[in-house]
Amino acid sequence: MLRRGSQTLRRFSTGRVFFKNKLKLALIGQSLFGQEVYSHLRKEGHRVVGVFTVPDKDGKADPLALAAEKDGTPVFKFPRWRVKGKTIKEVAEAYRSVGAELNVLPFCTQFIPMDVIDHPKHGSIIYHPSILPRHRGASAINWTLIMGDKKAGFSVFWADDGLDTGPILLQRSCDVETNDTVDALYNRFLFPEGIKAMVEAVQLIADGKAPRVPQPKEGATYEGIQKKENAEISWDQSAEVLHNWIRGHDKVPGAWSEINGQMVTFYGSSLLSSSVPPGEPLEIKGAKKPGLVTKNGLVLFGNDGKALMVKSLQFEDGKMIPASQYFSRGETSVVELTAEEMKVAETIKVIWAGILSNIPVIENSTDFFKSGARSMDVVVAKEVNEMTVKMPYQCFINGQFTNADDGKTYDTINPTDGSTICKVSYASLVDVDKAVAAAKDAFENGEWGRMNARERGRLMYRLADLLEENQEELATIEALDSGAVYTLALKTHIGMSVQTFRYFAGWCDKIQGSTIPINQARPSRNLSFTKKEPLGVCAIIIPWNYPLMMLAWKSAACLAAGNTLVLKPAQVTPLTALKFAELSVKAGFPRGVINIIPGSGGVAGQRLSEHPDIRKLGFTGSTSIGKQIMKSCALSNLKKVSLELGGKSPLIIFNDCELDKAVRMGMGAVFFNKGENCIAAGRLFVEESIHDEFVTRVVEEIKKMKIGDPLDRSTDHGPQNHKAHLEKLLQYCEAGVKEGATLVYGGRQVQRPGFFMEPTVFTDVEDHMYLAKEESFGPIMVISKFQNGDIDGVLQRANNTEYGLASGVFTRDINKAMYVSDKLEAGTVFINTYNKTDVAAPFGGVKQSGFGKDLGEEALNEYLKTKTVTLEY
Repeated sequence: MLRRGSQTLRRFSTGRVFFKNKLKLALIGQSLFGQEVYSHLRKEGHRVVGVFTVPDKDGKADPLALAAEKDGTPVFKFPRWRVKGKTIKEVAEAYRSVGAELNVLPFCTQFIPMDVIDHPKHGSIIYHPSILPRHRGASAINWTLIMGDKKAGFSVFWADDGLDTGPILLQRSCDVETNDTVDALYNRFLFPEGIKAMVEAVQLIADGKAPRVPQPKEGATYEGIQKKENAEISWDQSAEVLHNWIRGHDKVPGAWSEINGQMVTFYGSSLLSSSVPPGEPLEIKGAKKPGLVTKNGLVLFGNDGKALMVKSLQFEDGKMIPASQYFSRGETSVVELTAEEMKVAETIKVIWAGILSNIPVIENSTDFFKSGARSMDVVVAKEVNEMTVKMPYQCFINGQFTNADDGKTYDTINPTDGSTICKVSYASLVDVDKAVAAAKDAFENGEWGRMNARERGRLMYRLADLLEENQEELATIEALDSGAVYTLALKTHIGMSVQTFRYFAGWCDKIQGSTIPINQARPSRNLSFTKKEPLGVCAIIIPWNYPLMMLAWKSAACLAAGNTLVLKPAQVTPLTALKFAELSVKAGFPRGVINIIPGSGGVAGQRLSEHPDIRKLGFTGSTSIGKQIMKSCALSNLKKVSLELGGKSPLIIFNDCELDKAVRMGMGAVFFNKGENCIAAGRLFVEESIHDEFVTRVVEEIKKMKIGDPLDRSTDHGPQNHKAHLEKLLQYCEAGVKEGATLVYGGRQVQRPGFFMEPTVFTDVEDHMYLAKEESFGPIMVISKFQNGDIDGVLQRANNTEYGLASGVFTRDINKAMYVSDKLEAGTVFINTYNKTDVAAPFGGVKQSGFGKDLGEEALNEYLKTKTVTLEY
């Protein structure tokens, strides 16, 4: 039974029947916020009968319009609703035609006439970013910071003919942190929680439970939009007041002061909690004490002797510089640009044009943030693969993208041609400590620690949806940054990441302990039970071969268990991890739950393994580094560790196999993902009677492989991940030839730009050789022959390694297959297949391939602790 409007929608669930009322809605507004409210209301079963938004700008539709048009929802784009105070007749008629029962205004910049506001059966509700009646007006978030409020929040209220004066339906609040910015409040709370609140408010109205609480007169304020001429800094105030003034005006209109005869605007303020660093004095008009230009920024002083620091300065001509470069760039910033700087400036203009769709022409003087951009928009944008790819490049700490504390960056390289994709923040020890502190606070004091398991699962499902919605962009970034073939990245690198988050999202509310019968010491009665609890802050260090998939394998289980995390991506492949961070904000994850710190293993990775506040470290990488990490974890605070390390996986091919399949699967076992695969078959043992035919067929198939641009849909084999790895593989081949192995095919770098290597085949590999013992981690097939019928002999050779990650066997004899699988010393055995991993199947090694499991239910145990509770009753 289905009835429309506010009548009954009947749904069935296991064991009970419940009813939910649904409404016909008109959405009036714009922006990404409006789009998210629209999407969530539809998911909850409400019917959006019309969307009323602003006209397209420069040919680009508003995000709300895009979403509605995609769904086939009627969309109306009115430039205005009234003229000279009177409602435009055609506009009103179009609005009334949709038959809405409630108007929802999630973010609306237009003046909506009262005859439209009052028309629906249930009237209209509006979202406002303050705790009304305080900070009425259009700049509520800014004034929350300017006035130094300790609480921020939002209101959903019933529209009336006043200015934000209608009755309150619901309100939510959060603490304002010392260095919060407008962006921080918006991203952490006002955006994600505002969306949920709008949906909740609509449901309350549908159920007839929505309150109408009159706004009190006490505490009512109204502050208009601040103008530039009123934003001058008055210096005879405390450092905290100065800080609030600057951060409250950041980014619009910008707090300013006069320096050397011209207006200079200050951005990126934070209170200085440490000692004042050394610097060069800078006289500022009206300030009793000169500022200090330091390597980290411009230090300013309040009349209480305390200090604050600003990161950026903007001059009258619109040019913005890091405050630390004030003197090195020239006091007025009017300097001659080098050819390289001009090229960078033009690139930046192109990037801004892709973000600031509301600005017709981007000039050198265009104010990025004043024009409507947010911190989440600070990205590198590239036109590639027939799309605009936007990539964050800074550290992601406590819900915000931020430069490394010391400002250091490094180049991340495109292995297809050796070009620089962009400069990425190089995390320092200070950045690691900040990230850990943020994760610790989120776990102990934040919303995440109080969140019920089902809500945690909902966030993870939403994140999985966003990964899937952005899969083409993510696969393109993966191809650019790691050299992964795009078609493979789309299916495996990204596809399995989506599956992993969905799988573990389903586990969130199914983590259980158990009751345990214990000895009853009569007359006492006892009950003993166990609880599974999260560990706390977890560190995750991932490799470069599957940048996003390895992130998903570890972080999904970590988050499902209720932990917070600090993740260090591989230094050479940071970009999909940073894009993941951006999507986690859009999914609504509270700040501090997920932190991403790009940089080196020697600095950031080592600090994570030593940090006393981290309770678990999950690592995938080489055995040598794994040993070092395990030692550091033990010596620091005995933190829990799981390690997925090197491999030399044997693949045994018997003469009774299905040869066509063995050739095809054997090639995949070695050359899948360019051989950069932890479970790649490091050594093939082929039974003597089929050895020569197997080798011949493999070489024939290799010759058919297309080596080339990973973004080309016909490419089979892309570049190796980075230059140093390619050089290592070439040395590996040289060692094999010197020891007497037969190089059948390949072994050379492909003569073209980039880091391409020919698929390679070695035969006559003896057990004592370097090729037989060491992992190549590249497209090198190492083949050894074994005597017909010598099952136990080949098993002994296969197990003669300190590695034990995976293994495989090809045979039509099921008894032989099961016998071999019993005897192989490996965490995974593939029979008549290879590389077939699944999110539900545990994955991990034995011996020096490490310990602990990714994937499957067992992975959860790596991120949980068991508490036993015993009581007497």
